[in-house]
This record gives sequence, structure tokens and C-alpha cells, in this order.
Amino acid sequence: MIQPGLVTEDSAKTQRRTRKKPRKISPRSLENAALFYLQRYSATAKTLKRVLLRKVDRSLRVHEGGDRNEARGWVDALLEKLIRNGLLDDRAYAHGRAQSLRAGGRSSRAISQKLRMKGVSAELLSQTLATATSEVSEEEAARIWAKKKRLGPYARDASQRAEQRTKHLAAMARAGFSFALAKKIVDGPVE
Repeated sequence: MIQPGLVTEDSAKTQRRTRKKPRKISPRSLENAALFYLQRYSATAKTLKRVLLRKVDRSLRVHEGGDRNEARGWVDALLEKLIRNGLLDDRAYAHGRAQSLRAGGRSSRAISQKLRMKGVSAELLSQTLATATSEVSEEEAARIWAKKKRLGPYARDASQRAEQRTKHLAAMARAGFSFALAKKIVDGPVE
């Protein structure tokens, strides 16, 4: 039998899992949340807007008398202020992220998809891809990817290379590389 007031291990876990009640949303609290988020993560305007609107929705579910349209106006004004002050820059985000992904062996298709999902515009996306591909070519990126994933000539067991060829080609295709390039890397020698 458990005595009243005695904290057991199970009740302590339950208490830790429960979320704190969100504070009532205000322009100042949104600005603080945005600045805190930007200190921790690099983000696009679309991503930050999504984060802040989630915060607004969470607050409005708990607190009475809030207006989502008014809060949306606060978020839009805050985003404009952050962009104007240079704290939020989609161009810098896209450029840095594209370079990082390319250096990690990602294909142009994969980079394009990831940046599109983060809310980078089509025009900015084409400019960013042109810059990223000039620094590391698609073939170099495919080699990096093959080394990372141990595909083709970089496989652990060279004796099974012929048996694994189809799987390796499929892995390269899923990563966004063309069939011709995947075939060249998988069938080629170690460089």
C-alpha cells in the first residue's frame, strides 16, 4: 500500500511526462520564443512561422479570450522585423544548408527536395543549387555517398560485389543520382 504524499518512481515519471501549461501569448513572448529558437537553430521564415503558430495554437487551446487572427498578425510583423534586422535570412540558410548537404554527398535532387520542404523559393533554390554544384560536382557527391554507404567498390565484402550490384544501384537511385552516374560509380574502381 502506498502512503499518501509518498512519491514513487512511477508517479515521478508520470509527472515528468506532463507538459507545462503554456503561457498566454503576447507579442513580447513571441519575440522571445523566436529569438530563442534562432539561437539554437538556423531556420527559414516559413519554418519559424510554423513554429510560432504552433506556439500560438497551443496557448489559445489553454487560455480563453485569445484571437488567432490577431496572433497571426503579431507573427507576421515579427517575421518582417527579424528579416529587416538580418536575423532571419532565407538566402544564407539555403546557401549554407546546400553546401553542407553537398559536402555530405547529397545529390542535387535531394538538396532541392530538402530545401523546398523548408520553404525556400524556387528562384532562390535554383541560384543556391548553381553555387553548391560549382564547388562539389554531382560525381564527387556520388562518390562521397558511395563511400559513406559502402556501395560498389567501397563495399566491405568485395567478393559479393556482383551479387550486390542491383541493390547498390537502387540505393544510389533513391539518393537522387541518375542511373548513368550510379552505374559509373558502382561499377567503377576505387578512387
